[in-house]
Amino acid sequence: MLSIKNLCASVDNKQILRGINLEVRAGEVHAIMGPNGSGKSTLASVLAGNEKFTVTDGSVEFLEQNLLELPIEDRARMGLFLGFQYPVEIPGVTMANFMKMAVNEQRKFRGEEPLSAGEFLRMMREKSAIVELDSKLTNRAVNEGFSGGEKKKNEIFQMAMLEPKLSVLDETDSGLDIDALRIVATGVTRLHNEQNATVVITHYQRLLDYIVPDYVHVLYKGRIIYTGDKTLALKLEKEGYDWLINDYKE
Repeated sequence: MLSIKNLCASVDNKQILRGINLEVRAGEVHAIMGPNGSGKSTLASVLAGNEKFTVTDGSVEFLEQNLLELPIEDRARMGLFLGFQYPVEIPGVTMANFMKMAVNEQRKFRGEEPLSAGEFLRMMREKSAIVELDSKLTNRAVNEGFSGGEKKKNEIFQMAMLEPKLSVLDETDSGLDIDALRIVATGVTRLHNEQNATVVITHYQRLLDYIVPDYVHVLYKGRIIYTGDKTLALKLEKEGYDWLINDYKE
């Protein structure tokens, strides 16, 4: 589904990614961990098409297409979803209108008819229940006045509505209390199936108690320096990164 080879990227002439190699297949969950400043959020931004970053080398294929040549909107229409570490507010645009436009644009891209008003409302009720999102929030402007937990629930609600092929979740556990973490993470798990894939960027093993990864990757200085199974996250939680970093040679 996703094939990243020797991906290098910079921002303001500063090299951040220094040769990322990663293969993600349908049905898999990958966790990416690492110290601050390792390039985790940069990787997510590059995949999504953030123009702030410049790709200097390497290739990325998504669903057998050259992802780096696609505009941001086509990446989204093909089924690439980015969950933000800090979801933005969009004043003046209600969640309902925002999602109706997004869903129908995606359907148009696939050659499908737009949903009727009734079909869309039924879909919203069904998907909002996955993350226990208060129905009143869907009538408010996107994320405006939402708490941190409500913003993260709202993102997973959007993910549920769009049914992406690949979800890249950048520190979706950031700022969540225990209950909100459980609800958000359980929602992600319920949405996962054999036809899609999830990449979770996180600092904490606690998220991976709910979203159990097939692979855990450690990113350091713009490279993946170690890969293991779910037990690697437990070891990192207990011992930190020093045992890896001290042995790492560029």
